[in-house]
Amino acid sequence: MAHQAPLKYIFYIAATREKVWEGFVSGESNRIIFSGAELQADFKPGGLLAWVGAGPDGKPMTYVRGKVLRFEPPKVFQYTFAMGQNDKASRATIELVPETEATKVTVTHDEWAEDDPTYAACADGWPRILSRLKTLLETGKTFKPH
Repeated sequence: MAHQAPLKYIFYIAATREKVWEGFVSGESNRIIFSGAELQADFKPGGLLAWVGAGPDGKPMTYVRGKVLRFEPPKVFQYTFAMGQNDKASRATIELVPETEATKVTVTHDEWAEDDPTYAACADGWPRILSRLKTLLETGKTFKPH
C-alpha cells in the first residue's frame, strides 16, 4: 500500500486567537461541532484525551482517543489520534497564528501508518469540522455535519 500523505488544512477565522483556541478546547464548542460528543482531556503533555458520545445504540462510545503531545495555549495543540477501535495512532497538530482581523488556523494530520483504515474518514472529516468551527465562531451557530 502507498504511503499516506499528511493531511494539511489552512483556514482563516474572523476571531481572536484566544477565541479560536477556546473553540478547539472548550467542552461547549466541541459538543456543538461534534453533535453532542464530549471532549474529555487532561490538557498537559502526556495527558489522555477522548471524544465520547452516544453510539448508534445510544450507549456511550469513544469516537477518537489519544494522548496530548504539546499544549501551548493559545498557539499549538498537538496530540496522537486513533479513531474508533483502530489501534494505529496518527498525529494531529493545530497551530494558531494571529492576523490583522482573523486567526490563521493550520491543521496538519500526519504520521499515518501505511494501512490506517481511518485516513479517508479524516480526509473527509477535517474540512467539515473546521468549517463548522469557523461558522460557529463567526456567527454563533453552525450546521449539521451531513
